[in-house]
Amino acid sequence: MSITTYELNHLDLLEAEAIHIFREVASEFERPCLMFSGGKDSIVMLHLASKAFWPARLPFPVLHVDTGHNFPEVIEYRDQLIKELEARLVVASVQKSIDEGRVAEEKGPRASRNRLQITTLLDSIEENKFDALFGGARRDEEKARAKERFYSFRDEFGQWDPKNQRPELWNLYNGRIRQGEHIRVFPISNWTELDVWQYIEREAIEIPSVYFAHEREVFQRDGMLLADSDFVTRSDGEELVKLKIRYRTVGDMSCTGAVESEAENLKQIIEEVSSTRITERGATRADDRVSEAAMEDRKKEGYF
Repeated sequence: MSITTYELNHLDLLEAEAIHIFREVASEFERPCLMFSGGKDSIVMLHLASKAFWPARLPFPVLHVDTGHNFPEVIEYRDQLIKELEARLVVASVQKSIDEGRVAEEKGPRASRNRLQITTLLDSIEENKFDALFGGARRDEEKARAKERFYSFRDEFGQWDPKNQRPELWNLYNGRIRQGEHIRVFPISNWTELDVWQYIEREAIEIPSVYFAHEREVFQRDGMLLADSDFVTRSDGEELVKLKIRYRTVGDMSCTGAVESEAENLKQIIEEVSSTRITERGATRADDRVSEAAMEDRKKEGYF
């Protein structure tokens, strides 16, 4: 009698792990949702969630915290994808939080709405009574995110305490919470940036055009290339130049830097990522450069 062997490659294993977590949360929590920014990680998350519950529709809504400072290409992509999936989109607006006096707009040439998202997100969680939120954070992105578990507990104020995390032995996850508390869930926590791009290529997932090399007017600030836009005020000496660039990560236009690149297709992006020695957030996110613990400080307050 011959024994048939069945081997999974590393992408199959990562996919299976993520799908398992999606199904665990959907069966365990009453009102989960998937946080979606239009970036590559949340796009992969939405793809995985669709596979987890196919042929049924997503059993939870998609939440976008809209700063109002988004790349137009990303918003266009978001709307088209949500329409194709027939998913329910919940938009939490930072501008609405500003108009209602919940947060104050930052001033100055380095102003950003990045931190303001915390209040908008927590208000949306309370309003919609979400008890579990899927996020696309990965451990290889940034040292604070490397501390996260798959199930990341948040107290009644939406705050995270990195010293008070629940053990996850033998792939067992503790989702027990009291009223007002919630869990942030990170199904692709074990993935790397390279894994994400290889999976996008394998699954033929469409992504926003900003991820591919294109010409754009940019200026240099603190070693990063920021795009010219209505949301950014240039200081004296910050001259515009037209360069061929692409984005490794997508966020608020006011604090997301580009990298010079010739990568115009997925194969070239994978080759580029394979040879880089700097993480995507380390190379392109001004919001992470405020201090050594900028990300962790924001996460403790309720950030993604």
